[in-house]
Amino acid sequence: MIIKLASMPRGDHRPAWERPGARPDCSIEEGLQWIEMLFERLGHRAYSGEPVTQLEHALQSAALAQADGAAEPLVAAALLHDIGHLVNDLGESPSERGIDDLHQFHGAKCLRPLFDRDVTEPIRLHVQAKRFLCAVRPGYLEVLSPDSQRSLRLQGGVYSAAQAEAFGQTAFAADAVRLRLWDDTAKVAGLATPALSNYLPLLARCARRVPDFTQETESC
Repeated sequence: MIIKLASMPRGDHRPAWERPGARPDCSIEEGLQWIEMLFERLGHRAYSGEPVTQLEHALQSAALAQADGAAEPLVAAALLHDIGHLVNDLGESPSERGIDDLHQFHGAKCLRPLFDRDVTEPIRLHVQAKRFLCAVRPGYLEVLSPDSQRSLRLQGGVYSAAQAEAFGQTAFAADAVRLRLWDDTAKVAGLATPALSNYLPLLARCARRVPDFTQETESC
């Protein structure tokens, strides 16, 4: 079945399997079409007070991951790490209104039926990675963009030494830190990148063979 853009209700950008009363019977192909439609519909939005759009930020993050020699699942995570901003649609720059949209959790939760943990866990952990880097890397906090510093306060602030140590021992923490550093850099106005269509075959290669809807119900 080919999903038409009109089949995604205005104002409800969750995948079909997350809507109330929905049956979890989506195919991988349909799930990937949902990702493409989400960027088509909302990717033009400004990225949280930065000089790029949501789509430009995603593409720059993926391009940086590829340039750094990342494995394909981590490139996929870089491309999709902020998709939760679009799924939990609170408009542009919710942090300016004092709102933490918890995008890392919304994004990971929606993507779990489609991808394994090597994609979804770096996404889930990339905000924690920012808090970690602020604690362990001198000067990191000071070079964050104003919006990243503002959202950091909403997200719980800089980790304590004990919190940083615990995070460092978490599975996929190293991948989340790499993702975070690309995330911080992927905010360059007018930078040329491959188009979203160039990454769709990579997403298909990283996807599960069959969706696993038992994963979607796991707690974030």
